[in-house]
Amino acid sequence: MSRIGKRPVVIPGGVSAEISNGVLSVKGPKGTLTLTLRDEISYTVDGDSILVKPANDSKSARAFWGMQRTMVDNLVTGVTAGYTKVLEITGVGYRANAQGKNLKLQLGYSHDVDFAVPEGIEVKTPDNTTIEISGIDKQQVGQVAAEIRRWRKPEPYKGKGIKYRGEYIFRKEGKKK
Repeated sequence: MSRIGKRPVVIPGGVSAEISNGVLSVKGPKGTLTLTLRDEISYTVDGDSILVKPANDSKSARAFWGMQRTMVDNLVTGVTAGYTKVLEITGVGYRANAQGKNLKLQLGYSHDVDFAVPEGIEVKTPDNTTIEISGIDKQQVGQVAAEIRRWRKPEPYKGKGIKYRGEYIFRKEGKKK
């Protein structure tokens, strides 16, 4: 039995949820998010909570149960608080600068990297070595952060590159003399 799936998703004040044509729509102060519903799972909007239960006793229904409840919870959290990922840049001459809907990265290449920020995502650079990515869709925020990080992953010798805030980079020893 799923321990996560048993808990109802609480809908806070100012947020509304409705199910129509196999789509769950959650509307809140930050925007609207939708989720396509699975046939193996039954969803019920009950006043101030959303209940997620398996529709039958099949193995696939039990496998999707906890994940679908978490995805519904992510919708509610996204439209109320939103999500933020923070990237830190380490390295001599490595810089980032947000310019409107573009992010200009200087990462030691012979050219600057211009990253086009997708719709629904906001990118801020409080200083030259910090990038804050925020939005209401958890998956999209994580995907944009991963795409930016992919330009220069942290290397294990000096730790230069782009890393998530709080990420530990395992450092290797250099050559012994």
